[in-house]
Amino acid sequence: MVVFMNDFSRPTPESSPSATPAEAVPPVAGPPDTEVRAQCTSEILGEEAIMDSVSSVRDSLPEQYHAHFETLRQEIIDFTKAHGIPKESLGSPDLLREATSKLSIPDLERLALLLERFEYLLKNREPKKEDYTEALEYAEEFYHLREQYDFQVKFLEQVGILEGDAIVGIDGKTYPIPTLEQIASRLFEHRETLETKRDQGFTKLLLVPFGMSLRDLIGTFSFFASLYSEAHPDFKLDRYKVIKLYGVWNTDHFQLSYFPKLEEKHRGYFKREILDDSFQDLSSFLGWRVHLFQPSNPSDSYSPGFAHIPRQGKGIPQGDLVFRPPLEAGKSLNEYLSILQKARGDKDSPYHGETGLTPEDWIMAFMIHLSETGKPLDDVLSEKESACCFSEVFSSFETIMEGRWDQSSLQVILDHDILRDKNLQVGIRTSMII
Repeated sequence: MVVFMNDFSRPTPESSPSATPAEAVPPVAGPPDTEVRAQCTSEILGEEAIMDSVSSVRDSLPEQYHAHFETLRQEIIDFTKAHGIPKESLGSPDLLREATSKLSIPDLERLALLLERFEYLLKNREPKKEDYTEALEYAEEFYHLREQYDFQVKFLEQVGILEGDAIVGIDGKTYPIPTLEQIASRLFEHRETLETKRDQGFTKLLLVPFGMSLRDLIGTFSFFASLYSEAHPDFKLDRYKVIKLYGVWNTDHFQLSYFPKLEEKHRGYFKREILDDSFQDLSSFLGWRVHLFQPSNPSDSYSPGFAHIPRQGKGIPQGDLVFRPPLEAGKSLNEYLSILQKARGDKDSPYHGETGLTPEDWIMAFMIHLSETGKPLDDVLSEKESACCFSEVFSSFETIMEGRWDQSSLQVILDHDILRDKNLQVGIRTSMII
């Protein structure tokens, strides 16, 4: 028997508690409207729809709402993981009451809102109509989101990546681009967490079609760069070979594993795995990665393009709330990954929440940077910039994979290096995934 979540919501003056005293979560300290009650499902919210096999539940909805289902489900998964809430508690009022007893009022309200939205979708077979006014106003004030979003969506359409409002993944499925409202909502809902990073300059949006074929994205990159050079003669380019591939890049069928955890000797996942429902927590929105980077001038959120990777001793610290020394070039990938790994568990770290790049991230960043500034990204021969190693991928040869612009050959270089080697011209670029 499927038992729907009847009430995990904030009471309003018009509502009256429907849960029995045995089912209700005791009021938390605070204003009356922050009381949270739970009467959850054992099948829909607990086992089938939230954590395990979800295809039958999702497919029971109209197709246009499948992506919305996935997004809500992932929001709940992310929340429970972040707050140490066991998945089995979602199907038991008693366990959920115990698991959420120490949450702050804002966190309780956040979980309540997610479950309310999810319940509405399952019961009404359509998303709940939301008022995004406050979220959009916030995102516009602090991130100038609409201008950034509109520019990048138009760009994705012009270079042929977007088909309608979606991309086609390597698995043949379509993955809708996250909407402006979805991104604004995430920024607004996580505004307290993101405040420190915004103060450090992480305000630059980047939409990455992660689910598409990397080979196809490289081809799109080459075609775009050639067209851009024709339209902008000041940007000199070897149009006969826009991209030079070395090492593992130069094989016909390279296989990359994404998001390795070296400290756990975990080699990562193939892209097809990540696009599967059970690995959805590895990407922002299924098939997409949505980033916040530092712009070219981290002190000016309006500045175009992306901040370069400084050479040793050349970086400029950022942040008044939490002082952030720059991650400069010259360390081994193991050293960079160690810094980021320690920062994950330390909320006081200046790098807390940051992650490195995949090749897909860098290629999109290069194209947007060139479009906005007229200059290539990561021009190593400038002596001020550095190549960018892709810390979120592993090749079968256990090498660093990296990208750079080579002014001498007028080419984009996709190269590789030894994992533990240090190179004064190679560093790491980080972002916040939203």
